[in-house]
Amino acid sequence: MASATGSFFFASFLRQPFFASRPSSRWPATAIANADRIVVHARFQRPLEEIYSVRVERGVSAERLEALGVDRWSTWKTGKFRLPWDWHVDQQVYVVSGEVRVLPEGAKSGENHMRFVAGDLVRYPKWFEADLFFDGPYEERYRFRAYGDD
Repeated sequence: MASATGSFFFASFLRQPFFASRPSSRWPATAIANADRIVVHARFQRPLEEIYSVRVERGVSAERLEALGVDRWSTWKTGKFRLPWDWHVDQQVYVVSGEVRVLPEGAKSGENHMRFVAGDLVRYPKWFEADLFFDGPYEERYRFRAYGDD
C-alpha cells in the first residue's frame, strides 16, 4: 500500500554565523542550532482517491448518465448507519441523493475519509476495504464491473 504522505527535503547552506547566536521567527530552533546547514522538512498529502485507486467524477452530466445506462442499474437505499464493506469486484456507483463518508481500511483517523454526494459517479476497485458512514437518507444506483470493463 502506498504511503499517504511524501516528503521533500530542501537544504540551504548558511555562511553567516550570526544565525546561531540570534534566534528568529524565520528559522526554527532546530535549524538555528546548526548554522552551517539548515534542512527544512516539508510534507504533502495525496488525495485518498488517488492512494486507493477510487475514481470519482463530480457533477456528472445527464448525457453521461444516459450513455452509461444508469437508469437501468440496481437501486439501493438506506438511512443513517455504518456499513463495513469489501469489494470483490469493481463497483460503479452513482449517488442519487444523500452523502456517504468512506473511511478506508488502514486509514489513520476519521479525518482521512473520502466524501461522495449526490451527483457523484464513483468507481470502487476490486479488493478495496472500507467503512461506509451514512448520516441520513441515502440512495444510489450501482453495478458491478468485470476487470477491464470501462
